[in-house]
Amino acid sequence: MLSTEGTGPTPGARGGADQRLRGGARPATTAPRPPADTSHPLRVAIIGGGPGGLYTAALLKRLAPDREVTVWERNAPDDTFGFGVVLSDETLGGIEHADPEVYAALQRDFVRWDDIDIVHRGTRQTSGGHRFAALGRRRLLEILHARCRALGVDLRFRTEAPHPDRLARAYDLVVAADGVHSTTRDAYAEVFRPRVTAHRCRYIWLAADFPFDAFRFEIAETEHGVMQLHGYPYSRPSPDHHPSTRPSGPQDESASTVIVEMREEVWRAAGFHELGERESADRCAEIFADALGGRPLRSNKSAWTTFRTVVNERWSHGNVVLLGDAAHTAHFSIGSGTKLAVEDALALAACLDEQPSLKEALAAYEEERRPVVASTQRAARASLEWFEDLARYLDQPPRRFAFNLLTRSRRVTHDNLRLRDPRFTESVEREFGCPPGTPPMFTPFRLRGLTLRNRVVVSPMDMYSATDGVPGDFHLVHLGARALGGAGLVMTEMVCVSPEGRITPGCAGLYTGRQAEAWRRITDFAHAQAPGTAIGVQLGHSGRKGSTRLMWEGMDEPLPDGNWPLVAASPLPYRPDGQTPRELTRAQLTDVREQFASAAARAARAGFDLLELHCAHGYLLSGFLSPLTNLRTDAYGGTLEKRLRFPLEVFDAVRGVWPGDRPMTVRISATDWAEGGTSAEEAVEIARAFAAHGADAIDVSTGQVVSDERPEFGRSYQTPFADRIRHEAGVPVIAVGAISSWDDVNSLILAGRADLCALARPHLYDPHWTLHAAAEQGYAGPGAVWPAPYRAGSRRPQTGRTDAPKPRLALRDRPARDA
Repeated sequence: MLSTEGTGPTPGARGGADQRLRGGARPATTAPRPPADTSHPLRVAIIGGGPGGLYTAALLKRLAPDREVTVWERNAPDDTFGFGVVLSDETLGGIEHADPEVYAALQRDFVRWDDIDIVHRGTRQTSGGHRFAALGRRRLLEILHARCRALGVDLRFRTEAPHPDRLARAYDLVVAADGVHSTTRDAYAEVFRPRVTAHRCRYIWLAADFPFDAFRFEIAETEHGVMQLHGYPYSRPSPDHHPSTRPSGPQDESASTVIVEMREEVWRAAGFHELGERESADRCAEIFADALGGRPLRSNKSAWTTFRTVVNERWSHGNVVLLGDAAHTAHFSIGSGTKLAVEDALALAACLDEQPSLKEALAAYEEERRPVVASTQRAARASLEWFEDLARYLDQPPRRFAFNLLTRSRRVTHDNLRLRDPRFTESVEREFGCPPGTPPMFTPFRLRGLTLRNRVVVSPMDMYSATDGVPGDFHLVHLGARALGGAGLVMTEMVCVSPEGRITPGCAGLYTGRQAEAWRRITDFAHAQAPGTAIGVQLGHSGRKGSTRLMWEGMDEPLPDGNWPLVAASPLPYRPDGQTPRELTRAQLTDVREQFASAAARAARAGFDLLELHCAHGYLLSGFLSPLTNLRTDAYGGTLEKRLRFPLEVFDAVRGVWPGDRPMTVRISATDWAEGGTSAEEAVEIARAFAAHGADAIDVSTGQVVSDERPEFGRSYQTPFADRIRHEAGVPVIAVGAISSWDDVNSLILAGRADLCALARPHLYDPHWTLHAAAEQGYAGPGAVWPAPYRAGSRRPQTGRTDAPKPRLALRDRPARDA
């Protein structure tokens, strides 16, 4: 899990082939020379002697023994920061394949264990099957030093490297592995274009001179706030200690990494900002005395610091390439720093060996590593934010809290944990209330007078297939198929409350009796043919995003002709080439409110079970909520309270005509993904306001409010906003946003981050997604009922022969017998 950051910047030079670099003033920064035609550089300079730099040196020298490889490290060989390093089995597999000697040396020193202990409010929850491997950072460096020397790498300790400009002119390739504070990255900042984000917690690396018996998380609730300990063993136990047993005494001499972390305001309130290194270690040992058994903590040039996430738009410039923390960082709570650096080294060496030119090799290296790193950084961001907001989850039941912690990064999931530790996972499910054999997603959920038989929602998806706002056969088949597919709730697309409120000419409406009759045909089918499935309607008005082409003809592009006038909170076009709306007057606000109420009354008569008010994605009501789109100076603009006024008036008007036993939800954009837009804090207040007016749940989406947004896409990327609203506003939430698997749904529900999960694209791919999810999990019960005509398909069809005899002998490379 935990890993250390790269070493600091390491620029100087001496002797040998780089004599020409000595002397004279440091030159102004200039562009490195273009890459040579060959991808097999003969002279390589590496800045930084951390694990990433050293392993790169060893690999490059091993691949081409005639290569001249020089490593500059400003510190002494035995200087290191932090204590233990964790590497995954995946990374170790790459090392074993690339350099068996390094792998064998690591194997001899690794401490391995399976358990994670989570201690909170005096209760310890243990989850097994996690397979960790760790060793001391100093020992890791010793192994890499020895390997580099054996291969003939020139290691220069206590030596500042030359300026990267000089190295770039004198060497074929310059690898900048000079850490999170990389001077190489800074030297070419206009090319690499780094973004460095500081986060909200302070942390310190310490060590305990005894082995934890598992990876340990311990939570301390102090008078100053919440603090957490992350700890794990890292040095080799005594020979009579078996990895599967828990050490019982001093005979198992070893050591553990201990990281103590807390929010900045807690750190200051506790007075840590006034303490030195020794005093900080002693104070941490006092706070976590139970975890440490009253034993002390030691430091090693340890200092409180704030984690910084580093992202670069480019990783190479000419013949200079970034590696490890110089290129990217990921929070220590997912154990990725050394892992990423070692994997970078493996990929860079392989690309240099495979590609015909240096330019192509560096491009291939970045192309290979960037998506892996981006995925890791998303997981790390989710993990660090979970710990930043740890106080939010303290009142969860013990097992659910532990499950939430274990799945915080979204990389460990419900299904993953069920394979690793079925007993622990089953105990969490029992605490949650799952009947035996019932996955969390197939438990019921009640909203007012409506009980949903499972937690799956078919998310609203615009079909742009209506004629004059009337849904036709396409809608009957589309929504009918999803209703037959097993979801607890099937939502319509955004149904518009007026002709002027349409997004496109193909949008459906509820502003005429004919439209209501057509919707009644669809709800009747769902209720008759898919009993137990609820069907909901989403009401909305396009606002400034109306009068555009059908999605497949050009999403958000203005109609070439036949446009209708637009209205909005303020006269701002959605796109520079779009139509400018008129600012709604007081009289027009009243008209729009009445349009929503009339549409809601028709929706009730059409037989919908639930109504959702669309206040997201930059449409009319969303336009009032966002400070980027509401520039009004009257009673409907300015403060959040004033921006909320009209959407709440509309909600009240709709709630007033909507049957009292039927639930209402509200979809919001919890962030605009743009500077100056709706903040996460404001999103919580918006949710609270709607809940106070009678909303039964908040459907938490994000973005699409302004055209220049910059979303941070990724799996389940919007769910943290739902999580925050659920816990801070105390209202049920529907999570949306790239939730793509039943495992995601189970994980989110069981961790308490959402009450319902809405999926869109998976239901376009497979109308029977929910029923298939039940079949794949071996579930048959009231949460997933197959329609009678479909029951014969409730088991996955066989795809081919699976009973072929397995091979018993491996004959390859076996010497032939004498005739």
